Amino acid sequence: MSPALHPDWLQPEWDAPQVRALMSSRAGGVSTGPYASLNVGSAVQDEPAAVEENRRRVADALGARLVFMPQVHGSKVLTLKPEWALPDARVPKADACISTIPGLGCAIQVADCLPVLFAAPKAVGGAHAGWRGLADGVLEKTVQALCEASACLPGEIQAWLGACIGPEAFEVGADVLEAFSVEPRADLGPAQGQLFRFQPNAAGESRWRANLPALAALRLRAAGVSRLSGGRWCTYSEPSRFFSYRRERLSGRMVAAITLA
Repeated sequence: MSPALHPDWLQPEWDAPQVRALMSSRAGGVSTGPYASLNVGSAVQDEPAAVEENRRRVADALGARLVFMPQVHGSKVLTLKPEWALPDARVPKADACISTIPGLGCAIQVADCLPVLFAAPKAVGGAHAGWRGLADGVLEKTVQALCEASACLPGEIQAWLGACIGPEAFEVGADVLEAFSVEPRADLGPAQGQLFRFQPNAAGESRWRANLPALAALRLRAAGVSRLSGGRWCTYSEPSRFFSYRRERLSGRMVAAITLA
């Protein structure tokens, strides 16, 4: 990995010498105020020149040209094109992408949603997995696209779960449980209780705490991906290290990025 990799950033713990991958933290950039210091999000009110420099630092650390998609909490998967890495490129809206071109990297922006990076024998991928995307099948569709592009089986793919809002902080309502075909009630069984924990809020309303990494792992294993790692960092509970939209609202964005070496 490039010496430009900041020591506070995360790296997948996997056996994939054919790829380079990382997830940024707040550290290592030039942004100021609520976006200090490594905000890569262009849709927030940060200075465009600062965002550009921050993105350049991540790309240099990875040794790749990165494609940043306009993310919309959906499940569309793009196969990256080189021209999308050019300045002012018009990249289609999507929440996942794959790349079969060495040095052309996938970039997934997050500030509480779960980023998932994938390493296949001849392709890499990334997915933006909030609860809406998870329920809509963004991970399964990314796995399918990788299998087709790399001519491999799901069991040959490695997946790494980055930092996201943790199960102690992610309060959700009945609509989220229903999106995952879980009946919203207080006495969930052992299996569903691993995914959602009933906890009324201060007003006495029925609320649950959702476990994004567990939901993602369940979906990935069902899709045939068994080589999983990561998923142990909470963006909400570490304000000095991670951006969190739920904690701050006026928040920057981190990036999980991957490229074929």
